[in-house]
Amino acid sequence: MAMCSTFCPRVSTHLNCKPFSFSPAKTRRFFVSFKAFSSQTSASTPKADDTPASIGFLGLGIMGSPMAQNLIKAGRDVTVWNRTKSKCEPLISMGAKYKSSPEEVAASCGVTFAMLADPESAMDVACGKYGAAKGMGPGKGYVDVSTVDGETSKLICEHIRATGAHFLEAPVSGSKKPAEDGQLIFLTAGDNVLYETVAPLLDIMGKSRFYLGEVGNGAAMKLVVNMVMGSMMASFSEGLVLSEKVGLDPSVLVEVISQGAISAPMYAMKGPSMVKSLYPTAFPLKHQQKDLRLALGLAESVSQPTPIAAATNELYKVAKSHGLSDQDFSAVIEALKVKLQHQT
Repeated sequence: MAMCSTFCPRVSTHLNCKPFSFSPAKTRRFFVSFKAFSSQTSASTPKADDTPASIGFLGLGIMGSPMAQNLIKAGRDVTVWNRTKSKCEPLISMGAKYKSSPEEVAASCGVTFAMLADPESAMDVACGKYGAAKGMGPGKGYVDVSTVDGETSKLICEHIRATGAHFLEAPVSGSKKPAEDGQLIFLTAGDNVLYETVAPLLDIMGKSRFYLGEVGNGAAMKLVVNMVMGSMMASFSEGLVLSEKVGLDPSVLVEVISQGAISAPMYAMKGPSMVKSLYPTAFPLKHQQKDLRLALGLAESVSQPTPIAAATNELYKVAKSHGLSDQDFSAVIEALKVKLQHQT
């Protein structure tokens, strides 16, 4: 169940919690919705027929490809684009259409999703020479599910809204497997009318969705989440390395942690392969370090000390310097092994 300022019971397919205030001076509206198995439909959730007939998807990497595939499997009319066209082929074979630029995708679709690797790519695909903004207009919507900083999201929003179209930032919490299974968590902010319109599409790709108000809030929430995740992984890595160094079996440590108060799905999922020094990529290490860097920038902007995240960021930078950028972010443990080897 979800908790807002008061307990909100689950009703029909989704629940919408009442808005609450963080301070007397300013009230912000936040909504939470979860998948539930019910034949009823919430009055605030649009019917599938209300969603755009054509959906665009820009960026078909580790996350974008399975997300777009789930839309196709659900019977949606999807048009795709990717810088490397070969990554579009599996989706085209599933029935997707292809356009040669983000502009053409946006022009041919009612709503366009974008999943890009970093702020620079997100800006270029949305606002570049053949960017999606060139194909946008009144009645259309742009949903950026990339992980970027708030300022980048606001700049993209300005370009999209200038065309008369609606904008929604919707970064996701979850990696490759949740993307494949349609179990992502969407952290949305922006035009509420677009949020309501694409809600059925978000529910195809994810298990829950949060509406967080103004543009920038979704980006901030995602960066805070990934800052915590990166620090958790670094601490877990230290524990595994230390346990082995003092003669303990790190596999047993994973089991002990899994049964205690600090148990976390991430530890149970990553731990066994980390013990074997295997790091199959679900979330690239370079992206985790990028998110830590952006989170530190966010903290700096409000003068909030984040010493643990700062130290964690340095460890990921060491891992990158050892050629681990494209490995899973759990490969950060190798940076600790390198340090220990230098000390012995």
